[in-house]
Amino acid sequence: MDNKEKIIDSNTEKRILEAARSVFHIKGLAGARMQEIADEAKINKAMLNYYYRSKDKLFEAVFKEAAQNFFPEVFQMVNSDLPLFEKIESFVSGYLTFLQSNMCVPGFIINELAQNPQRLKDFFIEHKIRPPEKFLQEIRDAVDSKEIIPIEPMTLVLNILSLCIFPVVAKPIIETVFNLSEEQYADMIEARKKLAAQFIINAIKIK
Repeated sequence: MDNKEKIIDSNTEKRILEAARSVFHIKGLAGARMQEIADEAKINKAMLNYYYRSKDKLFEAVFKEAAQNFFPEVFQMVNSDLPLFEKIESFVSGYLTFLQSNMCVPGFIINELAQNPQRLKDFFIEHKIRPPEKFLQEIRDAVDSKEIIPIEPMTLVLNILSLCIFPVVAKPIIETVFNLSEEQYADMIEARKKLAAQFIINAIKIK
């Protein structure tokens, strides 16, 4: 394969992943169709099947691309030298920003946990994704110094993740119940980047 063919090959794959991300974002894994993704990428279905033989494989590629971009940034955040409360603010903002661009990822993770938990475990092992020990220790230290209320580090991390993930997973319900447009929903998520962090800090901070 010469350089020109490599560029064409790379550009085609990039278009496919962008198209898949767009379709999965709207319809999720179950609702998306390979033909729709091919149409969005402006290629025929045979070419799509040449690159990715199944919808599952394509979704896995989209997830891996997103995770590989996100986890290094997360580790940089939680391993930084920022004070604990600033670190929480930085993490919540960064995580919600990631989810805004990759709204299909939480649903995919939930589906994988139900259908194929081992594949998700293998992905975490392959990419050396481990518990954020430095962050967990900082929480323990903050409890010991009476900066925050007594709380298990894992509990605090799960609370932070839940406050970030639920509004994304429940997007259709939230938009329906509160009669929100796409723009209003996006504004709510943007505001939540500060509000959720402040809620967490206020809940654990010793006055």
